[in-house]
Amino acid sequence: MRLLLVEDSQRLRVTLVRALARLGYAVDEACGGDEAMASVGVHPYDAIILDLMLPGKSGLELLETWRRRGDLTPVIILTALASVADRVRGLALGADDYLVKPFAIEELAARLEAVIRRHRGQADSRIQVADLEIDLAARTVRRCGTSLSLTAREFSLLECLARHPGRVFSREQIEARLYGEADSPLSNAVDAAIYALRRKLSPGDEPVLIHTRRGLGYVLEERP
Repeated sequence: MRLLLVEDSQRLRVTLVRALARLGYAVDEACGGDEAMASVGVHPYDAIILDLMLPGKSGLELLETWRRRGDLTPVIILTALASVADRVRGLALGADDYLVKPFAIEELAARLEAVIRRHRGQADSRIQVADLEIDLAARTVRRCGTSLSLTAREFSLLECLARHPGRVFSREQIEARLYGEADSPLSNAVDAAIYALRRKLSPGDEPVLIHTRRGLGYVLEERP
């Protein structure tokens, strides 16, 4: 999944980008309002992590502008402002959740998963396709009851496909979800990632679940 982190503190920004990347998220960074507005205008994001105290436009001004334009991307506000009035104002303007600094990265990750799931109308964090079981909250994968070990990026790739089983994703769409602006993936990165994930999902004689639609892309589905 691809996130936008809007935070003016370089130290915190670097820390969060590294931590979220380890969890498999692709993260774009913005240190101010104008940069954030430009990024949102170019890339589709699964969620936005938004600081309130920013140079130029404040986080609340950005949020108000996005919602007025009809952009419903989930937004989690980060702020050192802990008053009830501040939290209420942010939520009233359309924020999906609120975290007061300092916070644990595990809590941020859990809240990200929850707001993205709610935004997509998924009540449960678990997805099952044939005998493949995925728990998005616990970030675990099982096939035929056996746990599978995936890298963070492999899990993100599987999550991308599994949230919409039966939907074909082009290479460009997958790349946009797996890599941020700072990444420079090789031209065959998506194909290589699909190949590796296929092998891990079928360690024995299990039927292949990720299929290639020639000229179109890839799809996760059970086939007879």
